[in-house]
Amino acid sequence: MAQSTETTDWVSRFADEVIEESERRAPGKPVVVASGLSPSGPIHLGNLREVMTPHLVADEIRRRGLQVRHLISWDDYDRYRKVPKGIAGVDEEAWAAHIGKPLTSVPAPAGSQHPNWAEHFKAAMIESLAELGVEFDGISQTAQYTSGVYREQILHAMAHRGEIDAILDQYRTKKAPAKKPQQQKPVDEAEREAEEGSGAAGEDDGSSGSAGYFPYKPYCGNCEKDLTTVTSYEDDTTELTYACIECGFSETVRLNEFNRGKLVWKVDWPMRWAYEGVVFEPSGVDHSSPGSSFQVGGQIVGIFDGKQPIGPMYAFVGISGMAKMSSSRGGVPTPADALKIMEPQLLRWLYARRRPNQSFKIAFDQEIQRLYDEWDKLDAKVADGTALPADIAAHARAVRTAGGELPRTARPLPYRTLASVADITAGHQDQALRILSELDPDNPLGALDEVRPRYDKAEAWINTHVPADQRTIVRDEPDTELLKSLDEQAQQSLRLLLDGLADNWSLDGLTHHVYGVPKVQAGFSADATPKELPPEIKTAQRSFFALLYHLLVGRDTGPRLPTLLLAVGQERVRTLLGE
Repeated sequence: MAQSTETTDWVSRFADEVIEESERRAPGKPVVVASGLSPSGPIHLGNLREVMTPHLVADEIRRRGLQVRHLISWDDYDRYRKVPKGIAGVDEEAWAAHIGKPLTSVPAPAGSQHPNWAEHFKAAMIESLAELGVEFDGISQTAQYTSGVYREQILHAMAHRGEIDAILDQYRTKKAPAKKPQQQKPVDEAEREAEEGSGAAGEDDGSSGSAGYFPYKPYCGNCEKDLTTVTSYEDDTTELTYACIECGFSETVRLNEFNRGKLVWKVDWPMRWAYEGVVFEPSGVDHSSPGSSFQVGGQIVGIFDGKQPIGPMYAFVGISGMAKMSSSRGGVPTPADALKIMEPQLLRWLYARRRPNQSFKIAFDQEIQRLYDEWDKLDAKVADGTALPADIAAHARAVRTAGGELPRTARPLPYRTLASVADITAGHQDQALRILSELDPDNPLGALDEVRPRYDKAEAWINTHVPADQRTIVRDEPDTELLKSLDEQAQQSLRLLLDGLADNWSLDGLTHHVYGVPKVQAGFSADATPKELPPEIKTAQRSFFALLYHLLVGRDTGPRLPTLLLAVGQERVRTLLGE
């Protein structure tokens, strides 16, 4: 077995384990890892962990020269459980009439180019996965079930329904008593939905009635819904009779030729483990609790002569200000939303650097600027050889796959600088290029394409996630009242700034100059370090910066002052500062 030199990160450790287990189970065959996604609504950034965890492990296995298949099962034959909120083109009352049908039998939102609900939400995810460099084999469960691929497995499950029922019965316990009101903590709807789990996790484990237990659920031949009850089944002939409680329809079919139904979730999942030979498949906490589908599946899979995969539990992924996410709540960010404001390398890094059982947040607020700063520092450390082994591994998994390096920005200028420029220039690309070309006069930017796609991501963040009252609007005219009210010290600080403006007209030069003015005023060198300065200098710097912001943009704060000064331009700066 080929060994990786990266032994310090969680991905390599899982890859070691998965390769060893695969060789034990199916020597000489490709390693099989799997993900499952239910396109019941927008597939969000929490669902992406279901894909990224096995993707990273599969990619490490490919790097070692071994064959691996990453299956993504699209659970598009699941029942439509509820109408998600906030979906454009969806009338809640009209789409509620389709609850109980397979997701592929539900109309797509109005205006969609896709043939049904499932395909509409799959398409956005497939596009995002391509941008993220995720290689996978997609499997439509609608296609699998309706073409009869699982017929033998269905008949086998029905023949062993007593054994399945006995396993499930061990976990059919009474629900824990509800907590008293004073013990309950407030929970927002997103958290509640996330705790309910995915559509698949919410399915029942089969129906028990006067005719016994059946792990199979037909979709009604009249109304297409799964609100059906099996009333009889003959093992010898496979004749199955069911009745629909929704529309009253009833029919008798032969299960050895009937393709309009599916195994219930807690039987379907382990059946697929056995059928596909899955060795590695993670699951969310909703699947991993005692008595949940993953644990129960570990016992049921043996009925299909299979083994449970290695299945780490992965923790929730949050958004800044939101604890948990659920695809059944409208407005929860998707991978496509994230990729509008961040490069794929950054998004991959967020999933690669944390173990699956560690939760983390993805920033759509000001935190994204700090996150990019952290990423750029790591990039520099990797380049100069000072990064730690685990950080090197996470970086490598972020910037490339076994198939090659992901496209990247040629000149990755700081994200916060690009965001500031995009904010100040408000879409004027010529002005943006002028400012950016002055950041480093010795190596001027020749075209905006050199800073793309990062510049476009930063511009999208400014335009879609920064509130209007936080946008930067440069004054048209000087604030004469404020200028007249300034004391001698404040006036001197402005003169010092203006006197050195021309000689320091670059990003580095202005950074040094702006921070140096309060030092010079206090009798110190502009090059003095914080250790050489009294604490009062920091207070003086804050007051000076606030004055400049007021004179330039009419607020206490704004973009970094060196960037702002470059954006405004020398002539206008001099006018607004009263020269």
